[in-house]
Amino acid sequence: MDLCNLSVIKSVMADAGITFRKEFGQNFLTNRMIPEDIADNCASDPESLILEIGPGIGCLTQELALRYRKVVAVEIDKGLVPVLDKTLADYDNVTVINDDIMKVDLEALVNEYSEGGPVSVCANLPYYITTPILMRLVESGVRFSSITVMVQNEVASRLVAKEGSADYGAITAVLGYYGTVKKLFKVSAGCFVPAPKVDSAVVRIDLYPECPFDIKDEGLFRDCIKAAFEMRRKTLENALSAKLRGYSKETIAEAIKMCGFDPKIRGERLSTFDFVELSNKLYSLK
Repeated sequence: MDLCNLSVIKSVMADAGITFRKEFGQNFLTNRMIPEDIADNCASDPESLILEIGPGIGCLTQELALRYRKVVAVEIDKGLVPVLDKTLADYDNVTVINDDIMKVDLEALVNEYSEGGPVSVCANLPYYITTPILMRLVESGVRFSSITVMVQNEVASRLVAKEGSADYGAITAVLGYYGTVKKLFKVSAGCFVPAPKVDSAVVRIDLYPECPFDIKDEGLFRDCIKAAFEMRRKTLENALSAKLRGYSKETIAEAIKMCGFDPKIRGERLSTFDFVELSNKLYSLK
């Protein structure tokens, strides 16, 4: 069953009596090469467990099932579950779970299906919830090998941006603590139905097996990043002084000086490593 064929997509959905759900950001791929390329790039080990988020009607799920030992697909739309039961009937290595990825016990799910092997995530993420899902994954405590996602092209540019650039933001700095981010390829809006208003891109985050940073307080590290980018046009000293509780302006200025930064530097100039160093200095001064 060619689930990237528009007539097949419409037929499958008509048979199930369902329509596209805008509130779930549903846009289905109509270019066969895209799910093939995504599946090829999402993991290096064919024995991997793949956690797929939002399988839709299963076009990417099929490609993942052909390449990897086990696929667990979490779908929030209960109306798509009977559709997936039909479209994935020939794949005995796929399990569909009707649930919200923001509420699933990720550690329990992985423990149940991974058999101790590598685990990677693959998803076509709704644009409106990209950042919350990525943060949920990296902060879950589960040792994912990689996270491959298709997101809005503008978001992809932010995820891979370098410090000091216009696209660099809080999510970029935070993800840099967990792994390295690479933009794989662009996907035009015309590859979907319904066609979104913007192009997409596929990004892979290769997570560190062990954290390479010597950090004293992860919460303080994230608070520094949040404060710096909430007021990104202000100097780092002023932004932290306004947003970071429990630290005087003098203490913040001293920490910035200890790091060797220009007193007038803005937070957008700091790399992930710089934010680690800054938070460590603040921790030691307090």
